[in-house]
Amino acid sequence: MFSNKEELIELANAQMPFGKYQGKLLLKIPEPYLLWLIGKEIANGKLAIQLHQIMEVKLNGLESILEPLIRTRY
Repeated sequence: MFSNKEELIELANAQMPFGKYQGKLLLKIPEPYLLWLIGKEIANGKLAIQLHQIMEVKLNGLESILEPLIRTRY
């Protein structure tokens, strides 16, 4: 799933670029919305991959692995 630590850090800090949760960390978006986005295939490219990865993390209860990697925003 991940080839290096930098990818995990990037995923932990990835933000939603549009819609209801614009600017929110993907990790903090509710599962029903993630499922809706994935099902509608609205996102493509890197964002689509990250949405699938975040959903996998959430489904397996692994949010605590990514949370320490979140950078503080000022």
